[in-house]
Amino acid sequence: MASRTRNPGSEWLALSSPDPVRTHRAWVAGRLARLHSGRLWLAVEADVRRSIDAMQRIGPNRLGPVLVHPSADLAWWLVPCGSAEELANARLLTVHAAGRPLRCPPAERYVDGLGWLEKPDGSGRLTDPAVLGVAFGPGGRLPAGAFC
Repeated sequence: MASRTRNPGSEWLALSSPDPVRTHRAWVAGRLARLHSGRLWLAVEADVRRSIDAMQRIGPNRLGPVLVHPSADLAWWLVPCGSAEELANARLLTVHAAGRPLRCPPAERYVDGLGWLEKPDGSGRLTDPAVLGVAFGPGGRLPAGAFC
């Protein structure tokens, strides 16, 4: 089998797995891998439509990875560990506890309907929780007319 160059974003993602080798094997087999919130990042869940709006508000230079499952209307933002308290009052966001698994594809492709709207690039860049909270509006509510 020919040697494959690995994607830096996928390499970084695999580090959040308890078993990075198993993670890469799952991806090579075309399956999702179980990565764990709390190792390198926390996962913050929101709906897809509001997440796309928030991504536009934040801008490309300030985004960390954003995983989506469009058919389930779910998105997960990767934020720094320790961000849970800062996002506790954001009603439209759900912070996943450390240790909770997140089913993820590799950075470079969709698997079983899940893919990265903002791909991990291997740098470890994450979305600032304060910026994420503001993008979802005061108290977690988007301002009226945000989707007009």
